[in-house]
Amino acid sequence: MLAMNVILAIAITTGILSGIWGWVAVSLGLLSWAGFLGCTAYFACPQGGLKGLAISTCTTMSGVVWALVIIYGSALAPHLEIVGYMMTGVVAFLMCIQSKQLLLSFVPGTFIGACTTFAGQGDWRAVVPSLLVGLLFGYAMKNSGLWLANRKAERKQTEESAL
Repeated sequence: MLAMNVILAIAITTGILSGIWGWVAVSLGLLSWAGFLGCTAYFACPQGGLKGLAISTCTTMSGVVWALVIIYGSALAPHLEIVGYMMTGVVAFLMCIQSKQLLLSFVPGTFIGACTTFAGQGDWRAVVPSLLVGLLFGYAMKNSGLWLANRKAERKQTEESAL
């Protein structure tokens, strides 16, 4: 029963904050879809709390950098497509091997950052703030839901002990 309460509480806070995110994104000229990828990175990170926020932030931002390495590196030899393919392979290897470092240990976050950058056509000035604010919203969505579920559980426990 508690798990269902946690899921319901996170669903409620995520729904409310998703609507707010849509408004914030439009108001600030951010990429709403990129922000939702930031939320996704936080939710998917195995570590939660501030540690999970730090790890998902570091990995998504490293993914942005790796995507730019591929984009700009491939542009050095535009007439040789094989260079771009080889560079993609080497960079994908590096994106995985960097996970030996704790703050870069969430490989899917790295790929989320890279894919967001590719989808944003390399416009890191639009992608980075959108991902960062999205990560903060993901943190707020999940942790406010956990807070709500704990508050409800504590209230129920207080009522039961009063009987």
